[in-house]
Amino acid sequence: MVSEGPRPVAPFSHAVETDGWVILTGQMPTDPAAPDAPLPEGIEAQTRRVMDNLSIVLGGVGLDLSHVVQCRCYLTAFDRDYAAFNNIYQSYFPEDRRPARTTVGVTALAVGALVEIDCLARRPS
Repeated sequence: MVSEGPRPVAPFSHAVETDGWVILTGQMPTDPAAPDAPLPEGIEAQTRRVMDNLSIVLGGVGLDLSHVVQCRCYLTAFDRDYAAFNNIYQSYFPEDRRPARTTVGVTALAVGALVEIDCLARRPS
């Protein structure tokens, strides 16, 4: 269990580890240093903040984005934001080492976010 990252919006742990697998709760585009600040404007800024939050949580357990093997991404405006989301998302992973991924459109997310991402990482043996 890790406590780094933004203030949780519900009763959960940011990350839980079992047998070398690290499951990260969906991260929102909130700023850990200013949890009550307004969310960043637009899908690009929100995606960056979510990816940075995932990096913070991974760092809290001694991992980084290179250890991510799978992501689930949720977008509230799928048709409008999918391409712009992908442009930012892909910049966080090398082309030859992108995790498996599912992306779905949803009707709403906590705190009025446009994007949320959860992921599964594997600790090296």
